[in-house]
Amino acid sequence: MIADFSMPLAVATGRGQVAEWAVLGILFLIALGFAIGNVVVSHLLGPKRKGAVKDNPYESGVNPIGDTRRRFNVRFYLVAMIFLVFEVEVLFLLPWITTLPLYQELGMPAVMPYGTFFAIGVVFIAVIILGFIYDWGKGVLEWD
Repeated sequence: MIADFSMPLAVATGRGQVAEWAVLGILFLIALGFAIGNVVVSHLLGPKRKGAVKDNPYESGVNPIGDTRRRFNVRFYLVAMIFLVFEVEVLFLLPWITTLPLYQELGMPAVMPYGTFFAIGVVFIAVIILGFIYDWGKGVLEWD
């Protein structure tokens, strides 16, 4: 039997829209309780003593030397931004990759023809690759 996904969940189960919002409210309260609980437990179990050695930042066993407000080379930020762009690309591609086989497996009609669906993903990947080639040509990825 193929499930009918055209009917909203509230209509299918006989519950109203208030019940759906109640579930969202309960989820919000659980998240808020988890956040507050973590802060309280950290305060109760955390270190109580203060002093110059305890308040000193710890960086993998290396004592901090120099001013903490010195400027970094802009390449650090450029590499970080490129990394974020490719991470977001992967996040956008995961639903695209997993949706097409799901439609085929369940026998459901796709939202759009498969060729169009595939072309949209290819255009997205092409735009990201063109941006990568542009960055490479500008010398952003060279580390001197």
